[in-house]
Parts: sequence; structure tokens; C-alpha cells
Amino acid sequence: MNVTFLGLGKLGLPCAEVIANKGHVVHGYDIDKKITKNVFQFPTIKGAISGADIVFVAVPTPHDPEYDGSAPTSHLPNKDFDYSIVKEVLVEANKHMSRNQLLVLISTVLPGTIRQQFVPIITNTRFIYNPYLIAMGTVAWDMVNPEMVMIGTEDGSETGDARELREFYETVMDNFPRYIIGTWDECECIKVFYNTFISTKIALVNMIQDIAVKQGNINVDVVTDALAKSTQRITSSAYMRAGMGDGGACHPRDNIALSSLSEKLNLQYDLFGAITIARERQAENMAIEILKHGNRVKFSSNSYKPGVEYTDGSYSLLVQHYIKEHGGWIDHLDPTVYVLVHPHDTPIEGVYNFDPWNNYGNN
Repeated sequence: MNVTFLGLGKLGLPCAEVIANKGHVVHGYDIDKKITKNVFQFPTIKGAISGADIVFVAVPTPHDPEYDGSAPTSHLPNKDFDYSIVKEVLVEANKHMSRNQLLVLISTVLPGTIRQQFVPIITNTRFIYNPYLIAMGTVAWDMVNPEMVMIGTEDGSETGDARELREFYETVMDNFPRYIIGTWDECECIKVFYNTFISTKIALVNMIQDIAVKQGNINVDVVTDALAKSTQRITSSAYMRAGMGDGGACHPRDNIALSSLSEKLNLQYDLFGAITIARERQAENMAIEILKHGNRVKFSSNSYKPGVEYTDGSYSLLVQHYIKEHGGWIDHLDPTVYVLVHPHDTPIEGVYNFDPWNNYGNN
């Protein structure tokens, strides 16, 4: 099958490459030329989609940089994602596509966005919403080993378009995922609420950590291990280790966007805003505990999780923000040097070497 990816960034390029490695012909377009062996890049969208059976749109729906979660955001006005890039790409793709081709959007959007803003500008071709559940650092693996595949159609029925996309994925998947076919709106909900469930779980677990520190006589790992193994009602052990809070380019901003939606829909409450506030207060509590070991703190990593270089929405940076706010100083260790210092070790000359992903858990 001939496939095109419009957008060869952190999401699009790894996915395009893994599909090419599965034996499909993959074309691509991005405003910046990428280094890749298996994806044939074109200088225009028109050229990239010519002859394609399926065209995937994998461009970002960014927030304002202030809202990425690496600094406090709960005091800022709620904001939806910025859909301008998606709209520009959809309009251009629509110009050059026909009913014989299938246009598939995989970018994250809030519920109602596709029906209200995107579908009216897609007039020449068929359309599916198909958001991915991926994490930075494991994009290629996550793409072919998903927990589920969401396929959104206008009325939620399993149309020929949905069957075509499912049959394509069955040629590239390494596992046997669940296929969820729903309306555009339902798939929008599944994607953003999947992410905010993780944020909620981490915020709750880190609340246990705060109580353990303030109450005393509590080893947080004993509590969280017991809860993590309670699979009858608490669903799984994932994200059940207290420590660094939720981070990355998706989860913090998804909570902010859903907070915006709750305001727009006049729900009369904002659980998502409360999660954001809890995330920030927990980071401040962690900073205060760290400063007990010395006012000059050396961080081994600015990344938002182990094994990746990305700092988008980094909880490490958020903790550093509060350390500075409470009068501390931040240094950074040589990233090639591995440092493991337990939070209860005695600091040397007021300098505390802090490895966020060993000292305070790996969520």
C-alpha cells in the first residue's frame, strides 16, 4: 500500500519509518527536511500525496510555550490547543486529494473540534480520526504495539473507511490490539481522557508521598506497592510509584485544555485544573524537601522521563523552578556521569547531587 505522512516530526517520522520497514511505500512531507532512509520526502504536500492510498496528518496541535508544564501554569487562563497548523495542512491536502484516497488525522484535539472545525474544510476526500497512544522515546514501538487503536467515523459505525484502515494496521501491528470504532467525538474523548487519567493517577500517588513526609512513620513504597497489587478495583500497577510528577508534551497540556473545555461547557467544576494545581504543589513540596540537604542542588537531568532528551513539560524543570523560588541554586552535572544520591544522604559542603529518576521514582 502507498502511504503518506504529512508531518515528519517526533511523532510522524518514527511512525513513517516503521511502516516503511513493514514493506509499504511511504512518502512524506515536512517543512524541514529530515534524515531518513526509508521515507521518500517531497518538497510539497501535493507531491507527497500523489498516488497515496492513505494520507496521515501528524502535525502538532501546540499550546503556548508557557503551558508545557515545566513551569507553573495553574495561575494562567485556560487555553485550548492551537489548531492553525492542522487546518493549514488539511486545507492544502484537501485541494489535491480525491474520494479514492483516505485522509487520517492522528493529532490530539479536544472533543468537538473535528466536527466543528475540521470536517467543514474537508470536501474532496474521505476522513478518519485516528489518534495514537505513544510516548516520546518509544514512538516506533508504541505505534505497532498499541493498547488499542481508535478509529473515529462520523456516526461511529464501522464503515468501509474504518475497515480499510483496520486492514492496513493488521499488516503493521506486532501485537493484536483492541480496535475501538466510535464517533469522531468519542475518539477525541478517549485520547485526551486516557492521558488525563494518567495525570490523575500520578497526582494521587504523589499525594500519598506528601502525607508520608508530613505524617512520618510511613514508607510510601509500602503503601503504593500494596495499592499497585490491588487489581480487583485499582486497575494496574502502572504509574503506581510515588516520585516525579506527570510530564511530557501531552499530559500536562491535555489537562489544561480539558480545563478550558470544562469552563466552556460551564460544568460548574474543574477537576482538571485541580490536577494541575496538585501537580504544582507536589513539585513545590519536593523542592522544599530537597533544599533540606543543601541550598545548591545539582540536577543530573532536565528531561521529563528517563532515557529521552526531551524537556517538554519536564517535572524536573518544574521542581527546579520551585527550588529557585525558595532561594536555592541550580547546577547541572555532566550528563555522562551517573549519580545516585538518596534523598536522606548527608550533603557535602551544602551541595546536593540530585538524580530525579532514581531519587524520586520513575513515573
